[in-house]
Amino acid sequence: MKAIHLLLLLSISITSNANDSIRAHHLRPLEVLGVKQIPDGGTTVEAVTTISGPEARKLGIEAPKGVSIVAPNFFMPDYGSRMTSSIYVRGLGARIDQPVVGLTVDNIPYLNKDNYDFDVTDIESIEVLRGAQSILNGRNTMGGQINIRTLSPMRAKGLRASAEYGTANTVKASASYYGKLSETLGMSLSGQYKHSDGYYRNVYNGSKTGRENSGSLRWKTAWQPLDRLSINNTAVVTTGRQHGYPYASAETGIISYADTCAYKRTSFADAVTVAWAGKRVVVTSISSVQYLDDCMDLDQDFLPDDYFTLQQARREWVVTEDLFTRGSRGDYSWLGGVYGFYKSTDMDAPVTFKDTGISQLIEKHRNEYNPDYPIRWDSRRFVLGSNFDMSSGGFALYHESTFRAGDWRIEAGLRLDIEKTSLKYHSFTNTGYTTMHILPDGGEEVYSHTPVDIDDHGDISHTYVELLPKFTISHSGDFEPYFTFSKGYKAGGYNTQMFSDVLQQRIMGLMGMSELYSFDKVVAYKPEKSFNYELGAHWRIPSARLKVDAALFLIDCRNQQLTVFPKGTTTGRMMTNAGRTRSMGVEISGTWQASDDVSARVSYGFTNATFRKYNDGRNDYRGKRVPYAPSNTLFAQLSWRATPLSFNGITPTATAAVRCAGNIYWNETNTVSQPFYCLPSLSLGLEAEHWSLRLNAENLSDTRYNTFYFVSIGNAFLQRGLPRILSASLRVKI
Repeated sequence: MKAIHLLLLLSISITSNANDSIRAHHLRPLEVLGVKQIPDGGTTVEAVTTISGPEARKLGIEAPKGVSIVAPNFFMPDYGSRMTSSIYVRGLGARIDQPVVGLTVDNIPYLNKDNYDFDVTDIESIEVLRGAQSILNGRNTMGGQINIRTLSPMRAKGLRASAEYGTANTVKASASYYGKLSETLGMSLSGQYKHSDGYYRNVYNGSKTGRENSGSLRWKTAWQPLDRLSINNTAVVTTGRQHGYPYASAETGIISYADTCAYKRTSFADAVTVAWAGKRVVVTSISSVQYLDDCMDLDQDFLPDDYFTLQQARREWVVTEDLFTRGSRGDYSWLGGVYGFYKSTDMDAPVTFKDTGISQLIEKHRNEYNPDYPIRWDSRRFVLGSNFDMSSGGFALYHESTFRAGDWRIEAGLRLDIEKTSLKYHSFTNTGYTTMHILPDGGEEVYSHTPVDIDDHGDISHTYVELLPKFTISHSGDFEPYFTFSKGYKAGGYNTQMFSDVLQQRIMGLMGMSELYSFDKVVAYKPEKSFNYELGAHWRIPSARLKVDAALFLIDCRNQQLTVFPKGTTTGRMMTNAGRTRSMGVEISGTWQASDDVSARVSYGFTNATFRKYNDGRNDYRGKRVPYAPSNTLFAQLSWRATPLSFNGITPTATAAVRCAGNIYWNETNTVSQPFYCLPSLSLGLEAEHWSLRLNAENLSDTRYNTFYFVSIGNAFLQRGLPRILSASLRVKI
């Protein structure tokens, strides 16, 4: 009976040894609480990187972005605030709005990319699936899926605590308690806190950029009221406050801006997983609710002058339901279900124009256009207001079947995905200007006064219907080749950040200057679709304790979504559809257990992602590399664990690793880029039964590199990557 209890409460079937492999699941029918998988008798072939909890601690992985580069062709740069969670996989990805990779933590599906970056305590395992995962996971997983599992109160017990101190006065602390109230009921409570002073300084006011205080609280419950029924619940509250972003002038390398940059976030998420296991069929329901309340203050010009600022305050609710069954009979296995979600977002995003912005962006342009009748703005500050009520809802039916014929396996799946998005907007401003007349003697007189009172309301909605097929054929054995075809898609959306620019151009139109934007063209963008072809294999040599995996991929992407900065002295950024792109590349990874004490791991990814069809009306980018996605990723790790010292049982450990990426092109013209760079790290530790002590060094070589590039009102900016970071940590388990 205890064995059945344990199987029912398992979350994901992953071995304790971390590996990078093409995963073949052979799940027992009672193992019901995992991420969707084919049961015994079936298999799912996927390119996946798995990382165990101990390895995650050695590598300092405590958030989803920590797996960047560890998985080949998986890149999640660290820049801006925790609101910025851009992900690039195999040349796919975008800086804002919809993600290209899905994320679940303890079965909680996070739908908003802006809520991806948070610390997770007591990680038990991480898996990063590469390639379209749209059949089972739907929208916004065309690049892959990240699944994180934390310790279960049915397997862990007692008190765990940790403390860490490092560079930039960085303090981290966490505490957890795991207990079983009975043989069928377990609970845990975990909390963590982080503080950092930041690593760079804003020379304008001398303050540190990147200062942060954050924390979280997680409550997990695992209950099996009946032999065939299990219920899991995870509730998480997170909060964070950040100050300043280290955006430096690309020309001078100096960080200097006048207005406040800050980000604060409070979020709540809860997921209930109910599973019933019959003799041949397992039925699982995953219900979740999420709330996000955040606010971003941004000096949009990032200069010491008073141009303009943005404040974006958002309140968002998300509800999801995923009901699926799975079963097997002989050589046939299947999994199918129904999925629905609803997301409601209320957002205020006013842009405040200040003295320099009014003078340089409005008055100067207008007066150059008509110098005989110059204008003077009535006040040296005014607001372009924008309020948005956005909602999206979706419904999906999906099914995947697996057929076995000896060592051959064939999988076929199909998903019908229906989604409706809507936007209600209110754009407004109330200001005015005075037109002067230049007299022959050089003097001037008042010619007229023009009030500017704009109050626009509107509704936009779109409905999208997608059929997403997938087909895989594979062969099992020590050498396992496979081929897979799949279709993925990323949802469309609305460019809310462009409303202030549209409003600004409306004002310019009132002053007799032509408007640059067509409202219909800049407000909405279409879904992105991909057709994915992958040929690969994994090879196991048990006698040498060696595992090698390789994959070749080709992705034909239609209407790829790109973040661009509109032409001219504008305040915003927008998502556009880039016609057609092609991405092709290779991934090679391997793990080697050289001895009981020494292990090694290497992964390399190469991606050639180019525009096949993209003309923005000013330039034809055909043949150019897709920006922000690295051409190469390289990860290498060597771990050593000594024999425990005989006199006290203490075990010395050491882990050396290096992460490399590049080239990364920063614009569509490929004129600005980040060259290939490497970040070595080293971790030395002492481990005992109830405690461990670790010394860590990240970016040991203090390599100088950039993580981000952008343009604002014609000025280019870069964010420098983190410098060398040293830290010491202590963990206790009672």
